[in-house]
Amino acid sequence: MKLIPSGFKYKKHQKGKSFKKIKSIVFLKTIKFNTVELISCEAGRISMKQFNSICLSLKKSIKKIGFVNFKIFPHTPITKKPIEVRMGKGKGNVDHWAFKCKIGTPLLTITTSYKKKSSLALKAAQIKLSIKTKIKSSYAKQ
Repeated sequence: MKLIPSGFKYKKHQKGKSFKKIKSIVFLKTIKFNTVELISCEAGRISMKQFNSICLSLKKSIKKIGFVNFKIFPHTPITKKPIEVRMGKGKGNVDHWAFKCKIGTPLLTITTSYKKKSSLALKAAQIKLSIKTKIKSSYAKQ
């Protein structure tokens, strides 16, 4: 499953500035009832391979007991020059796609009434990511 965006005017973009200079973490946004959210705690890039592995692991663990809503999409092209090519001669070809993640960005939400299964699924998703994340939930206290 390749996640490639369509409808770009130019297929190669600049990578843009780094968000790693921002240090404060703000989690002001309230989340809906019976949801568990995965929030980024540091800035970085999430590649298409990481996104696909998260999708597959969540589909296996959640199945039909809940609804997974992905709030990110890899839309930044990362270019790379081939091996043993001299410098110059223009920009390299698009190697993969990535999502530039800021601090406090919600990556995905799971809406279900099963709190333990959803938190275990998100812990499995945390392992597959290259950035630090935090699990935030809103359930009634029992």
